[in-house]
Amino acid sequence: MADDDILTIKEVAEYLKLTERTLYRLVQDGQVPGFKVGNSWRFKRGDIERWIEDQKKRLQRPGGD
Repeated sequence: MADDDILTIKEVAEYLKLTERTLYRLVQDGQVPGFKVGNSWRFKRGDIERWIEDQKKRLQRPGGD
């Protein structure tokens, strides 16, 4: 799968093992990278993969919150 694949909120929620409602909240709060097309949220696969790696690094840092 390519980094520039576009995913729906349902696909990302399933991938991250979150409810769609939780993902909506995280995206609206700016915690997860996404963009709107009309009224629908969309996500680039590469952005989600990088976000996951960033989260892992943040948690591995001494004193990470």
